[in-house]
Amino acid sequence: MEMMDEMIKTISTYARIFFVVDFILIAFSYFQENPLFLLNTQIAFISSLVISLATFFSFKNNVAKRLDNLDVNENNLGQRDKLDELDDPYDLYSDDPINEESKKLSAEEIKTILKEEKERVKQNSFKNTVSGIGTFVSVYRLASYAVLIIGFFYLVNNKLFFAPAYLLGLFVVPLSALLLSAFIRNK
Repeated sequence: MEMMDEMIKTISTYARIFFVVDFILIAFSYFQENPLFLLNTQIAFISSLVISLATFFSFKNNVAKRLDNLDVNENNLGQRDKLDELDDPYDLYSDDPINEESKKLSAEEIKTILKEEKERVKQNSFKNTVSGIGTFVSVYRLASYAVLIIGFFYLVNNKLFFAPAYLLGLFVVPLSALLLSAFIRNK
């Protein structure tokens, strides 16, 4: 429950910043000579905000699914693998007592171990790619990009499109998120 409260707090902080920046953008649009400036910035802002929210929720769902399917025994959490034994043969960096029995490996054994580990990493990489496809092709994200495309074509087909304003509105959410993330990390 604490994690959920923290997530809601983070989302509300980002939302407040997005809307404050959008209000500044609306005020800026008011002083522009082009009457289409406000329309373009707002359509782009809403599209960008919907895409960001959809991406957040699709990744959140993907992480939740992975945590539900996590098999602690299969992943050997907390266990030393062969690369750990090569990098730290005396187990100096673990919290467990020092392992006094260590064996010397020949160059051929080390090469064999490295090849096996590389194959395992390649298999895990492919597995992660396949399991992550659901995040990229989620209904949330597809619908959000549909909002972006529909908004863009609406402006273009009705000859209301003004590129600088549209791009400005499109970059408000990612730029605000980047700056807010940097500010939160420095805190």
